[in-house]
Amino acid sequence: MKKAGAEKKRARRSSAAVKTAAGRDPATDTPPRKQGNKKDVFQLFAEKVRDHKDLVSRWAVLQETRVEYFRGKDFVTFLKNHPELKDILESDRHLEVEDIVNMLLNKNLLVRCDRVVKTVRPGKRKLSTWPAHLEIYPEQEFSDNDAFFAWTFVNKRPLWQTLLSLSWPVLTLAICLFPVYPHQAKLLILYSCAGVLLLILCLLLVRALIFGASWILLGKRIWIFPNILAEEATLRELFRFWPQKDEEEKPKLTARLFYAIVAVLAILLLRHHAPDEAARARYQKRVSNIIDDVLEWDPRLALSGMMDSMQSEVNGTETNNNVTDDGGGEKAESPDYVEHEHDESTDDKDLYNDNI
Repeated sequence: MKKAGAEKKRARRSSAAVKTAAGRDPATDTPPRKQGNKKDVFQLFAEKVRDHKDLVSRWAVLQETRVEYFRGKDFVTFLKNHPELKDILESDRHLEVEDIVNMLLNKNLLVRCDRVVKTVRPGKRKLSTWPAHLEIYPEQEFSDNDAFFAWTFVNKRPLWQTLLSLSWPVLTLAICLFPVYPHQAKLLILYSCAGVLLLILCLLLVRALIFGASWILLGKRIWIFPNILAEEATLRELFRFWPQKDEEEKPKLTARLFYAIVAVLAILLLRHHAPDEAARARYQKRVSNIIDDVLEWDPRLALSGMMDSMQSEVNGTETNNNVTDDGGGEKAESPDYVEHEHDESTDDKDLYNDNI
C-alpha cells in the first residue's frame, strides 16, 4: 500500500512538472540569474571583439558624439577568420553572424548607422569608404550591404591612458617652472623642442613637395603620412606611411601646367626678395639675444636686480628732494637780483640818450 501511494505521488509531481514546462516560454521565462549570465556573456563578447586588432574600425561623429564603428561586411569576415570567439557565447555559440549582431542590437550594445552624405562629392568617383559623420539608421537589423555599426558602451580604459591623464597636471607644473631650471636642463629642453619642431616642419615640407611634384608631373595625388594632420585618427593610422588608392578624378593637363607656372614664379619671387647676409646676421643676433635672455635668467639675479632698482629709486627720490630745496632758495633771492639788473639797464639807456 505504501509503495502504491508513493508511486501515485511521483506520477502527480511528474505530470505537474511537464505541464509547467509546457506552459513556459523559454525566451521569456528564463530564471533571472540565467538571464543575467546570458547578458554578461554578450557584453563580454562585445568587449572582446572591440578590443581585437583584426576588426577594422574607425572613429566618426554621431549626433555630436565621437563613436567607434565598423562595417557589416568586415564583421562577417572577422568572425569567419576567428570562430573561436563564438565560444564566449557558450550556449549561443552556434548562432549565425546575423543573429549575433541582432542580439547585440537588441541589448543596446550596438547601433546601426548610416552615412550623412549620401551623394558623391564633385571630383570623386564614389562615396567615401569610411564616412566621418554618421546618423542613426531607422531599421535596427543586421546587413552587410554598406551598413555601419557603432559601439554604444564605453570601453574600458587601459592602464597607460589612466597614467597619462594623471601626468598632465605634473607636466603643466613642470612647464610653469621652466624659468627656475638649471642652465643645462634649459639647454636640453630647448634643443629637444627645437629638434621636434624642425622634424615636423621638414616632414610637412617634404610631404608637400612630393605631392606637388607627383601632381604636376604624373597627375597623381600622393600624400605620404596621409593622416598626419587628421583630427580624428588612432595612433596606428596617424603614422601610416603610404596613402590609400586615389579615388578622385585625374587632374586636367591645363590645370597642372598652370600650377607649374605659378610654382616657378613663386620660387623666382622668393629668391629675388631673399634677405642678404647682413639682414640674416641681424636677425640671428636678435633671436640669439632673446634665447640668451631666457636661458640666463635666474631668480637670484632677478631678486638682486629688484633690490638694486629699489635702492636706485630711493636714491633718486632723495636727490630730487635736495635739488628741489636748493632751487626754491634761489627763486626766493632771484626777484631782488632781477630788479637790480633792471635798474642798471635803465640807467645805461638814460645815459646813452643824454649823450645823443
